[in-house]
Amino acid sequence: VLPPEKPLQAEEWNKLREDFQSPEIFEEVMLNRMIRCNSPIDVAKSLLTHLAKRNGDIAYNVLVKYLTLCVQQGQVSEIRDVYDIMKVRFKVLESGAYKLLIKGLSNLDQWRMALTLLEEVKKITIPSRTCYESCIKAASCHQEMKLAFELYNEMLAKDVIPTLDVLQSFFDFSRGMKDAELQKELFGILLYLRENQIYPHETFMRSIKLWFESIPGGNWRGQLTSIKDSGQCPVCNHQLEDSNLTEEEYSNLSERIIRDVIHGTDTFRKTSPEEFEAFQTFVENRLPFDIVIDGLNVSHIKSRRMQCENLLDAVNCLAKENSRLLVLGRKHMLMNSSNWKREIMKEMQNKADFFFAENISEDDAFLLYATLRSGKHCKFVTRDFLRDHKACLPDTLTRHLFRKWQRGHQIAFSPSGKGRTFPLFFSQQPAFCYDCVVQTTGDTWHIPYKDVFEEKYSYQVPRKWLCIQQK
Repeated sequence: VLPPEKPLQAEEWNKLREDFQSPEIFEEVMLNRMIRCNSPIDVAKSLLTHLAKRNGDIAYNVLVKYLTLCVQQGQVSEIRDVYDIMKVRFKVLESGAYKLLIKGLSNLDQWRMALTLLEEVKKITIPSRTCYESCIKAASCHQEMKLAFELYNEMLAKDVIPTLDVLQSFFDFSRGMKDAELQKELFGILLYLRENQIYPHETFMRSIKLWFESIPGGNWRGQLTSIKDSGQCPVCNHQLEDSNLTEEEYSNLSERIIRDVIHGTDTFRKTSPEEFEAFQTFVENRLPFDIVIDGLNVSHIKSRRMQCENLLDAVNCLAKENSRLLVLGRKHMLMNSSNWKREIMKEMQNKADFFFAENISEDDAFLLYATLRSGKHCKFVTRDFLRDHKACLPDTLTRHLFRKWQRGHQIAFSPSGKGRTFPLFFSQQPAFCYDCVVQTTGDTWHIPYKDVFEEKYSYQVPRKWLCIQQK
């Protein structure tokens, strides 16, 4: 059903409705199409007028759809009118309508009405990210930075994760302001990026650079660079933080992970205690390993090839250094099949130790246990981000240490373009000796960034950095 291009009279709407297969849902379907086609607002309005005359009122869900179209087009007076109607007719709105109204009203001169609605939402539930961010952007836009940061901090306190877009807007709207409190808040955002291992994309990085350079009397200068393998910044010659944990940090982390994550409640959901005990015995008798490989995960790197060939390439690549390898496999790999050839499996078993778990086992716990028990030098290979396990850790310090350990010990593998035929070439990103997170000494900031925005968390750390120093 295509929406009309111009407003219709009552009889014309009736005719369209009668010709429609399911007349009872005609208005909803028509409004959905109008939203998709971004129809002129007066066409939608003529449908609502017709409905009101025919039924005496307009159903809640139909009003919400009309509101969606108004917000989509920034129809200021219409958003106000719908809000007035809804306020009178319905005591409480559901979260979808609140979200639309807050988004629509926050773009108007009377943006404070959006704040009033946000307070209403708080009485019922935790407001969504969109609700908070609409209000934050409205406050920032009107230079009410103190209010914007209050909302941002409230959002974090309620575990509502901000988008990079809103974090960037803080730097954009604060440009050129001399305000010590504001600076402290913006430094706080940079520390939030550090704490959560978030890498800004290039446009966000440029906003940060411009903000620093715009601080009146601040004398900050930013330059783009790449850090040397030694961890030294070529711009300011500053040595970046070491990615290694101290002995004390390592033993604390190791104990915590083994206690809270591995022996905690989540491990045995897909692994029997007997199997895990057998694995522990297997590991203890063969310690230490240099590299532990999540075999199943690595075997899926290149989809058009046999899984065992993918894994063989990774094993060959890592065995070159005479490293002691442990590959975590699954029992189905031992069945001769189209993906798992017996002779290739035998070849790999000559180069690495293998532990074959049940096919339903959860192997992250095996991976963490074997790596941590092998000692500080041991690295691991998986394309997983291990986010669930970070969540099981009880406090922010341990979570920070886990992420730092992970950044220094996870080897990232991805297929390179060259490997169209056997053998597959991997681009292997080694674990760095310096820590790839936002860091500061007070008069310098080093910020790793990516070329483009990535919605998905990535285990691959950036090679590009912004060095900012105070002259």
